This record gives sequence, structure tokens and C-alpha cells, in this order.
Amino acid sequence: MRINEGVRTMTTCHGDLFSTFETWYRDRHDYARRWKAKTGGKVVGTFCTYVPEELLHAAGILPVRILGSHEPDDITDPHICNMYCFFCRDCLAQGLRGRYEYLDGIVIAQSCMHIRQTYHSWRLQVPVDYSFYINTPHHVQSPRAKPYLKGELEVFKTSLERWIGKRIGNRDLGRAIAEYNTNRRLMRQVYALREADRPPLGGREAMLMVVSSQMTDKREHNLALGDLLERLAHRAPQGDPGVRLMIVGSENDDMELVTMVESLGATIVADDHCTGSRYFWNETPAGSDPMQALADRYVDRVPCPSKDWPDWRRFQHVLSLAKACRVEGALLLQQKFCDPHEADMPPLEKFLKENGIPSLFLELAVTMPAGQFQTRVEAFLEMLREEDLY
Repeated sequence: MRINEGVRTMTTCHGDLFSTFETWYRDRHDYARRWKAKTGGKVVGTFCTYVPEELLHAAGILPVRILGSHEPDDITDPHICNMYCFFCRDCLAQGLRGRYEYLDGIVIAQSCMHIRQTYHSWRLQVPVDYSFYINTPHHVQSPRAKPYLKGELEVFKTSLERWIGKRIGNRDLGRAIAEYNTNRRLMRQVYALREADRPPLGGREAMLMVVSSQMTDKREHNLALGDLLERLAHRAPQGDPGVRLMIVGSENDDMELVTMVESLGATIVADDHCTGSRYFWNETPAGSDPMQALADRYVDRVPCPSKDWPDWRRFQHVLSLAKACRVEGALLLQQKFCDPHEADMPPLEKFLKENGIPSLFLELAVTMPAGQFQTRVEAFLEMLREEDLY
């Protein structure tokens, strides 16, 4: 099967527009070290997108999402169950290898059992000055979730204030919320451009933009986003995007995978995962009580499968994204041994099929089986093209 040579390759066409985001992502450890040296501030690693980064930002702290390196792991077996997902093990390996030696602290919000063990093992094995576990409710559909989370966020805020030795005032918190909302709003504006017949960016570029946001100062990232939107608005129409795909599932910052998919005559025009749109989709609502506003945002946000029960509320959101971007097929990506997404995938696949969206399931590990995945994606794209002919 030949690659569709008539379809543009986003990676080479627009590298200049996204080079800043790519540098931030690739050199994220150097960025954090430079930020720390320049500001004298503290850097805190986060393990989950349910961590309210606004509180850290208001305290003058740089939140950095802890990610893996997509390298084979030979160091975590004594510290974490080998049946836990490869992403969690890869993250822990980075701490054990000293790659996050600049962190002053780590924070997690109540999440899946696997990433919780990464947090606890890190706290025991990797020296940090501060650690905190936020008891975020799993049952976010309960009417008690918002008042409960507000109380837990107050405990977290008090703990942070004791650690940094100063109070986090409502003015500081309001400013942080505004800067985060600006970041979310700007990224949604970029994502809206993917609905076009000929989107000015592809999936790899979108991924670089969003993942880099999780490890850089939001003020700096906002400036880069404003520049990006201005430059994208003045670009000439691009070539045929080929098959319009979306990716849904577990954490995924595998640039090699996305690049491979888009080299086969497709463009990823939408996504729903925690290193993609799920991270930024919902803004924090305005209100006189910023702590309640934060609780409202993190309860009402697009949910992780571990919190999407008893009703699957996320499915309709996924479908609305697919319809807005005229998605022709979905790649369902699951980290191997990821329990929440493993339970989520069969009903999601059925739901998408019932709504006319075929899907291909791919199980991810630390490194991508490039040959096997390429063959399967090629076959999936060929099937979609044949269906489009009839």
C-alpha cells in the first residue's frame, strides 16, 4: 500500500510555526531549570490533570507535568507492580534516573491506582522537599462533589502556604485563574481552526502546543499562542488533509506515533485525552469565591474515565468534537494495563459505531511497535477510503 503522496505532511510544512512549542517540549527539563534560576521560584511536578495548577501558579510555583521518555524501562520493578501501565512506570523511571532532580515538590490529585503508586513510590525513593495528595472525588456526578472538593482544595492551599511561607490571596488566585483561562481560550481558538476543510495545523502540532503548555509558564505560553493565532490566520490555504481522524484514550504524547499516522495520508483533526483537549477544554467560571470556582471547574471538566460514572457523560463530548471536525474515523489509544480506559473502550467503540464513526484500537506501551502499527493504520485508512467511494 502506498502512502498518499498528494496529502501534505504537516510536520515539515509548519515546523517554523511550532518550533517554540517543540523546543519547550523537547527541552522541558532545561526550561524548568532556567525558569528556576531566573525567578528563584519553586518547581512542582504534577501527575494528573486534576491537579489545580492555578493554586500553584498563584503561589509563584511552576507546575510541570511529569511525563515519560518512551524508552525501555529496566529500573522500576522493585518499586511498582509490573502489571501497572507502562506510562506510570515510565514516569517513575524518570524520577529514579534523576531527570527531575530540579523538582522542589510533587502533587497528585486522586486518580487511578497506577499513577497513585507512581506518586507514592516517587515520594519514598526520590528526594523532594514537599509532597501533597489531593483527595479529588471520583464520583464527580454526585451533588456532594463540589462542596467536598472545595474543602480539600482549602486544605491543599493551607499546606502550600505553610510550605512557601506566605499567604495566597484572592487577588493572586484571581490573576492565576485569569491567566489559565486565557491559555485555555487561546488553545480552543487554535483547535477551532482544525474544523476547516483544509486545517492549517495537524495532530502533531496540536499535541506539541498542548503538551508544552503543561510544563511552561502560562504567561509565556499565552504570548506564544497569540503569535501563533496571528500567523495561522495569514497562512495560505493548505493541501488535501486526506482522511480526517481523531484520537481518543489514555495519556499520549507519542510524537512518533502521530507523525507516522499523518504520513500515511491522514490528518488528526480532533482529540480527547489528558495530554490533549481534556486538559484545557473547560474554563474556570467567574465568581466571587475563587476556591469554589476552582472546585466547580475540576468537577465539571471533561472527565477522565476513572471519574465518568455512573453515566458516560464524556461520550457525547467526544461525539460533538467528531461532528464539528467532520471526523471519518477514530484511533482508540490505550496504555497497556490502563484499567479505566480498558473498561471505557468497548462501550465507546460501540457508541462511535452507532453514530457512524469507525474506530481502530491500538494498545500503547513505552515504545511504539512502528511496523505493526503502521500496517494496521494503513489498513484502517484504506477501509475508510473505500467506504468513502460508495
